[in-house]
Amino acid sequence: MESENVGRRRTAGRVPQVWGKIPPRNKNFTGRQGMLDNLHKGLTNRVTAVIPQALHGMGGVGKTQVVIEYAHRFQAEYDLVWWISADQPDLVPSSLAGLAPRLGLESAQAAGIEDSAAAVLDALRRGDPYDRWLLIFDNAGDPESILRLVPADGPGHVLITSRNQEWESVVDTVAVDVFTRSESIEFLNRRAPRSISETDARMLAESLGDLPLALEQAGALQSVTGMAPDEYLDLLSKQPTELLNQIRASEYPASMTAAWQLSVSKLEQQLPEAMQLLRACAFFGPEPIPLDVFRRNTFTGESALSPVLGNAIRRSQAIRMLGRFALVRIDSDSRTIQVHRLIQALLRESLPADEQREFRVEVQRLLAGAAPANPDNETDWPRYAELVPHVRPARIAESADPRVRRFATNIVRYLSTYGDLANARAFVEEFLETWQADSDPDAREIIVAKRRLGTILRELGEYRQAHDLVRDTLEQARRVLGPEDETTLGLINGFGADLRARGEFAEALRHDETSRDLHRSVYGERDGRTLATVNNLALDYALLSDYQTARDLHEAAFNAQSEASTGVSKSNVLSSWNGLARVVRLCGDYVEARFLGEDAYDFGRQELSAENLWTLRTGKDLSIAMRRAGAYDDALDLAQDIFTKCNRQLGADRPDTLAAAMCLSNILRTIGRIDDALTLAEDTVDRYPKVYGEDHPYNMGCLGNLALLYRVRGRAEEARALNERALAGLHAQLGKDHHYPLTVAINLASDRHALGEFDSARELGADSLARLKTVLGEEHPVTLGCAANLVVDLRAAGADEEAEALAAATILGYNRTLGPEHPDTQVAAIGNRLDFDFDAPPI
Repeated sequence: MESENVGRRRTAGRVPQVWGKIPPRNKNFTGRQGMLDNLHKGLTNRVTAVIPQALHGMGGVGKTQVVIEYAHRFQAEYDLVWWISADQPDLVPSSLAGLAPRLGLESAQAAGIEDSAAAVLDALRRGDPYDRWLLIFDNAGDPESILRLVPADGPGHVLITSRNQEWESVVDTVAVDVFTRSESIEFLNRRAPRSISETDARMLAESLGDLPLALEQAGALQSVTGMAPDEYLDLLSKQPTELLNQIRASEYPASMTAAWQLSVSKLEQQLPEAMQLLRACAFFGPEPIPLDVFRRNTFTGESALSPVLGNAIRRSQAIRMLGRFALVRIDSDSRTIQVHRLIQALLRESLPADEQREFRVEVQRLLAGAAPANPDNETDWPRYAELVPHVRPARIAESADPRVRRFATNIVRYLSTYGDLANARAFVEEFLETWQADSDPDAREIIVAKRRLGTILRELGEYRQAHDLVRDTLEQARRVLGPEDETTLGLINGFGADLRARGEFAEALRHDETSRDLHRSVYGERDGRTLATVNNLALDYALLSDYQTARDLHEAAFNAQSEASTGVSKSNVLSSWNGLARVVRLCGDYVEARFLGEDAYDFGRQELSAENLWTLRTGKDLSIAMRRAGAYDDALDLAQDIFTKCNRQLGADRPDTLAAAMCLSNILRTIGRIDDALTLAEDTVDRYPKVYGEDHPYNMGCLGNLALLYRVRGRAEEARALNERALAGLHAQLGKDHHYPLTVAINLASDRHALGEFDSARELGADSLARLKTVLGEEHPVTLGCAANLVVDLRAAGADEEAEALAAATILGYNRTLGPEHPDTQVAAIGNRLDFDFDAPPI
């Protein structure tokens, strides 16, 4: 832990305790003294609120270089300096979350990216543990996408660079223009010392329009080649017109275009292979490009890049040469190279259309060759994350190469498994739109992509759309690929979930039994794909109230998956682990379920992430187990956390958010916060039919929860009407001998008792108790609760002797199952009624 004094102002010569991702200082940085002084004054002359300073200007004027210099020059005044690349706003929270361990907070892996980023912003706002900090957001786009991720107050400073002038209307801004003439001359003298006179430097600066990036190109060329200034000026005067006519680069300064072209010409003379590599870099995104993309190249001599990529020495030489000519930025720590977006655009536009296509194809193949084979392997996710920013710039969707299309669907698989469902859906829909327009509709990659889209739609809770898409795609796959093809089998396995989502639990069971048998015959009993079907079969049995069979299947699947060395993802393991914990709870073993759930939840947070969909589902089920075990405070804290994450990450109308909301409502009711529980339950019940439909068992179960709250609030008539509606719907869907309708029946008997209808309550209670003994067992906590309520009804009807005998047996049963200290045991012991609620399991 940091000392209490880490936040005090540092003395000159000291360095910040945290120095994160700041680019190296530019030894040739020149001028800008007034701008740096004004920035420093603007940042330090404020009382409480953080007032960001935004530097804006056209590409190439040196905005980024100014903030790099600021960070290095004033570092002694800060305890923490952190650099954030803001080109892609979706990636900014991840950069912020990377600060968490440096602040003594839970890592993003443990807490989730969004929560971790929020915790970082809160710690910065409070100045704990550092009260002097500087955040730099480089290359930000529009203010709306970034400002929510900027601390609103606190003791620190924020710098932003952007080409977007909209920042002028929302924060204090500093316009960054080209160098003054004296700054240009000073810069050239630093960049190419002893090789250029002041007169020549003045002429060169005038020709280049004092644009810093153009001057950097010119200085690098002078330094590397020793070209005489008059020769450079002569070339500069002759080439711009021809060049601009060729590429129509009207949005870029002529000075930049000309300087860049001269550097390119000399590079091509000295090492043509380096020029080929640079042209290829123009078709990646502007984000850092992993060097391993080039090292892993597996393509043959047919590639135009093979001469440089196929020779490790030549490849290293080319990369170093690009750096010397200031055409790329090399980061040795992250092993990446990055090309300025302006240079990328000039490179692309300098090529004829056919050569652009050729280089784009090369880059598409490089990306495909660099991707790991299995996107389900969590250890390979960082490698996939490096490639995602380059998918759209490389126009992966346009490739007809089967290897590239396989890479495209693997990117979708990675994003959906990682939990980024929105981007996964956007990518796969983009791929499908392009491929279906120019390919055979029966092409394998189209069928695979539709399978991926079906899975994403299902996870997003768009069940009707998922069902229809998977049903039709499964029919197509059987016809085109055959019944035993891997893609066909994957569609078969997923379709069981679509049936469950429709409330067709019995049909899902029949389907999944067939699926299990088919997978077993094709892959064998211990294959990971077969084990996934066993897990699904367990879900079916649980939804039909056969919890012991479900427990046996979940346990078998989990044990086999845990022992497997290949073919089983951590998501698969967590799914089975959570399923086992859930069904152990449904069997009535609450404490054991809690212990299992805690282990599973810890596994999910550590191995996947706190915001992974299966981690969130596991946390929700763990909260229920905690509540059933009587640990109300722990259950409430976790339920609130999971609901917040689901609501923020998935949206209010997604099935996992609805389940988390109902879980939270149930614990709020349990601890006596009835009004809060009722408000949340009413909102959730209104949303459920939008996802599942009016007649789905989950919708009816949630109606029962709302009815319970009505009775607790003293609205017994409304409670009875709602419970009667729910019970009728559940009987129609599931019959009378099922856990869900029997739970509602217990509560309906309590409604009748509250309304003075004692005989009717006793009759319903006795019938429910008899059925529960068969469905759940005689000493299941729900069975015992029904018996405890029947005792109250018997006493109200004057059947004291029968009531006492049943009460004694019930308390003995409670003592054996839950123990004498459990809240349910104590409620039953004093002769009060117990209430039971519904929690929707994952589909």
